[in-house]
Amino acid sequence: MKRFVVLALVLLSVVGAALTATASTEGKLLIWADELRTTVVTDLAKEFTAKYKVPVEVQELGFGDIRDQLAVAAPAGKGPDIIVGAHDWLGQLVTNGLIAPIDFAKQKDFSPVALNAFTWGKNLYGVPYAIESIGLFYNKNLVPNPPKTWDELLTIGRKISDKANKKYGFVIPQPDPYHTFPMMSAAGGYVFGTNPDGTLNPLDVGLNNQGAVRGLELLVQLIKEGIMPTGIDYPTMMSLFKEGRMGMIVTGPWAIAEIREAKVNYGFTKIPMIDGKAPRPFVGVQGFMISSFSKNKMLAKAFLNDYIATEATMNALFNKDPRPTAHLALAAKITDPDIVGTFESANAGIPMPAIPEMASVWTAWSNALELIFNGKMTPQKALDEAVVQIIATIKGQ
Repeated sequence: MKRFVVLALVLLSVVGAALTATASTEGKLLIWADELRTTVVTDLAKEFTAKYKVPVEVQELGFGDIRDQLAVAAPAGKGPDIIVGAHDWLGQLVTNGLIAPIDFAKQKDFSPVALNAFTWGKNLYGVPYAIESIGLFYNKNLVPNPPKTWDELLTIGRKISDKANKKYGFVIPQPDPYHTFPMMSAAGGYVFGTNPDGTLNPLDVGLNNQGAVRGLELLVQLIKEGIMPTGIDYPTMMSLFKEGRMGMIVTGPWAIAEIREAKVNYGFTKIPMIDGKAPRPFVGVQGFMISSFSKNKMLAKAFLNDYIATEATMNALFNKDPRPTAHLALAAKITDPDIVGTFESANAGIPMPAIPEMASVWTAWSNALELIFNGKMTPQKALDEAVVQIIATIKGQ
């Protein structure tokens, strides 16, 4: 106990030294934002101050530092009123009482998936601004028209694939749960079920249900037919795609710059339908949240509703950091096919589970995929064992 107290005091002293004049004080808004958002938010702060005569300070922190320093600084009275961060921080922030629910008047203007990502139980905890997920990249020289169904993907893949010359129709990184999940979710696979109050139930794991097994059986079929190779990690997949040896790959918008630099004639779209149902990739959302320790909650809510949740602000944020916007009217005006494709894919997706128990899922899930893709276990058996391990790990926390 004594060591914990000493450690806490050290952390507080470090935070205090690094973040001077950062306490939420009545009548003045303090916002923590990262490098990409600071300029835009600072401009908005000036407008807000001019209208409401309320001073606003915007402090720049590293993106990951915002969450970690809030956990230490806010309870000690040194934290901000508003932070900019990711929706999957909610598990830590809400359960530790670090952020407050938001009365948001403009929900109809935003993507339902983005709002859902910032919802915990029945409460909304963030105003979203950006949304993204993975989808299907295809080489137009090999795949002039992308498949709309899994059967079409099989047909195209068979025509392209030439194992002797290391050419393949379709590839996902392996063993990678994140990139595999869309195929598992199409027929009903899920990570966590929900409780009656809308929160996630970490002991209801749906990674071995009929839909999840069906998705992996389809991927095993691709391997058996030589359409998809085994043991391909993300860097190898990207290298082969840039060399023109892959017809279709699954990844996200972070790969766009690399693919463009390689001058690949590519397109980006949603992963094709499986058995008449849409694959549902994990979705990541970023937005603005209010600290539970803020002394200016009403001012903070006014700032988010009147200045952040506008098309002009969302456009400014998009221009600074061009990832798909969560604002519906602005999204409808964007014509970049990559952004449009990512927005469509994300809005068919599922927010990445934000509860802390998600950390107990990845290893067992990844191990199961490796056994399946290497032909050492059937999808059902491997997933059954993985779910047993996941639940045991969660219960042991």
